[in-house]
Amino acid sequence: MAAAADFGVTELRSIVSTFRRGLGDHKEAINRLNVYPVPDGDTGTNMGLTIESVLQELEAAGSSMEASCAAISHGSLMGARGNSGVILSQILRGIASTFSSVDRVDAALLTSAFETSANSAYEAVMKPVEGTILTVVRCASESARTSLDRGAVTVVEVIRAALDGGTVALDDTPNLLPVLKEANVVDAGGAGYLLLLNAMLHVLDGQDMPAAPDELVAAPTIVGFERPDDHGGNGHDVSDLRYEVMYFLEAPDDAIPGFKDVWAGIGDSIVVVGGDGIWNCHVHTNDIGAAIEAAVDVGHPRQIRVTDLAEEVEEERWVREAAARQASEPEPEREQVGCAVVAVSPADGIGRIFHSLGVQELVPGGQTMNPSTADLVAAVERAPAQAVVILPNNRNIVPVAMQVAANTNKSVAVVATTSVPEGFASLLGYDPEADLDANIDTMAAVAADVVVGEVAQAVRDSSSEAGPISRGDWLGIDSGGIKVVRSSLSEAAIRLLDLLIGDDHEIVTIIEGTESSAAETRQITEWIQEHRPGAEIEVHDGGQPHYPYFFGVE
Repeated sequence: MAAAADFGVTELRSIVSTFRRGLGDHKEAINRLNVYPVPDGDTGTNMGLTIESVLQELEAAGSSMEASCAAISHGSLMGARGNSGVILSQILRGIASTFSSVDRVDAALLTSAFETSANSAYEAVMKPVEGTILTVVRCASESARTSLDRGAVTVVEVIRAALDGGTVALDDTPNLLPVLKEANVVDAGGAGYLLLLNAMLHVLDGQDMPAAPDELVAAPTIVGFERPDDHGGNGHDVSDLRYEVMYFLEAPDDAIPGFKDVWAGIGDSIVVVGGDGIWNCHVHTNDIGAAIEAAVDVGHPRQIRVTDLAEEVEEERWVREAAARQASEPEPEREQVGCAVVAVSPADGIGRIFHSLGVQELVPGGQTMNPSTADLVAAVERAPAQAVVILPNNRNIVPVAMQVAANTNKSVAVVATTSVPEGFASLLGYDPEADLDANIDTMAAVAADVVVGEVAQAVRDSSSEAGPISRGDWLGIDSGGIKVVRSSLSEAAIRLLDLLIGDDHEIVTIIEGTESSAAETRQITEWIQEHRPGAEIEVHDGGQPHYPYFFGVE
């Protein structure tokens, strides 16, 4: 086919769709490359979710170039996830803003779009770091400009030049970031961006899209991994920053510079994009409260998402598998009830317990793999009742659960459980034939009386109110934070229970995770029998990852 001199809205829409397929093919290869002490291998997923949001906006938009560009801009802003997704949204918004007022895009306009998108990406990051997607986008745009200045007349010539320049820049990212060089990989965000250029050539010149690797060979010519702080830094050590905080901020544009300055003092990997009163904000930090309070000071944050980076990879794997198992199971015939319950569950064993306590619908999810509003709405619609109670069982999922009622014709209320033991306890007050209000009042009251705790292993050296923490230590955690640090799992659990169980408590529920053992559980139960003889002990196999023990004390 002849090289295209220009293109219009039909080709633009096809490019976006092809880019989405390319990201889907390469997503797992990108995600599974992880070379950092803080697991954060979700670059491909985040870019894929961003472009998925763009496709959804395009499907509902008009067919003109202006309407399509508006959909690309809005969809990418509202759907952006993680550093890579937010940066990609700026790239797409830069391209869309350049195309929106024309019917056909020629070589000169495309070159301007590449330059605008590169500038937009850099402007979104407080302290740009070279050797990342930023470098790849900039070098691609510079190569496109050189090609145009040397006489390129078709959009295909410009795109090929951009791809050549971007490929050279991608291969050079390990030389700019030593940690990438040590792992012999390139930057994942940059690799994802090159798929966009390949999608352009596929649509406009018939070139095949790159095939996803059959196996994950860590070579610079394949794909790389996104550093947790790879788009900007202010001196924080990667291993010190545990949480990723994202939200949309409704605030005046002139308040954003000051907002960014506040964030610069509490975190890293800061990306703030948007305009006209709505901003998509992303930061890695240890101070979740301060990250959110900064938004409250200047405007209104919404759709707040907090990800515990230290748990992400293991839990993401488990929840994917749980969701696949749930999808493969046949839907049983269920009797209608007056009021049903939907519960979020992080593990098969926990799910079985929820079912035994009366829950009709389970939604896989937990600390890092938070289910979406759509996931919860779907579960509510499946539930065999017109009135439904939702148990989020995780602090991060409560705000999402609160959105469900507005998106279904059923009557829905949330008991704001922040842990699995709270969810279990709340069901002791559940009556499937009672009305919604009665169930909510009783279940919430029961859940409020539960004292909860958990044991987890430290993934890095740190400090806490309980003393210094070394990587590999076992941590006893209650609702207020880390209370116990011990080198032994059973010792950490016992010392935590010593703090949790009072003289008036009657029931101690122990939920075993995948890292627990029969011997350690026996040590724990024997201690309770000796030191809290009035407490009844219930032990359940939860099967949850990362947390050997959940505790509920009533």
